[in-house]
Amino acid sequence: MSDRQRYPSDVTDAQWALIGPFLEAWQATRVSVAGQQGGGYQLREILNAILYQTRTGCQWAYLPHDLPPKSATYYYFALWRDDGTDQAIHDLLRCQAREKAGRAEDPSAVVLDTQSIRAANHVPAATTGKDAGKKVPGRKRGLAVDALGLIIAVVVTAASVSDNVIGIELLDKVAEHTPTVTRAWVDSGFQQNFALHGAVLGIDIEVVKRTDTTAGFVPVKKRWIVEQVNGTLMLHRRLAREYETRPESSVSRTLWASMANIVRRLTGTSTPTWR
Repeated sequence: MSDRQRYPSDVTDAQWALIGPFLEAWQATRVSVAGQQGGGYQLREILNAILYQTRTGCQWAYLPHDLPPKSATYYYFALWRDDGTDQAIHDLLRCQAREKAGRAEDPSAVVLDTQSIRAANHVPAATTGKDAGKKVPGRKRGLAVDALGLIIAVVVTAASVSDNVIGIELLDKVAEHTPTVTRAWVDSGFQQNFALHGAVLGIDIEVVKRTDTTAGFVPVKKRWIVEQVNGTLMLHRRLAREYETRPESSVSRTLWASMANIVRRLTGTSTPTWR
């Protein structure tokens, strides 16, 4: 760890002990012809830079000078995004969190939902659209989470894409990575062909409808879990608006935010919010 003053988003020694071994093992397999590993920057500092940007929402060029520069940070961010390192580390940490809670490594049920996010001006129009129902121009983030609120799958598309299409893609990812899942709870926005696709995959779909008979806010059975996850993710300012040029980067950014939440859960620590 460097001698610089610590940022609230930096990983602690206990948190680095959870993530560090995976990144160090990854680095050990990437020795260059000249015998060098990486670009001379500590992987812990690269991780701190990614988490700082995810938490604060700053632009790449506005990363603090005492963190690795944009060139190095984005290099690793894109590399881990494209080779699946971010997904692999996230899934391993999720398994640890489930075991700590006394659960099996893989869940048997998930909750699905989508959230429309407004896009910044520089986000390509080809990868954005307008949510016809919520009138939100931008992208739509689909999540599949377990009963503990841990993310199982993420899908990011244009906001104009229907919940059905996103739900089918989420189910495919769930079935591929966690074949133990046999049940999924969704809202009424997911239609018949989605349920049929779930049946093909061996996943029973249950639609949980909202009731308007009770005044005030009432958590909806099972669906409140994924709603809470969405709210927690929005505390990471980089996810409060769609800034990423590529949808794949948005998926990766969601995974890093989720990882920050998981390691805090595993180590019993917290990070001050920006409110």
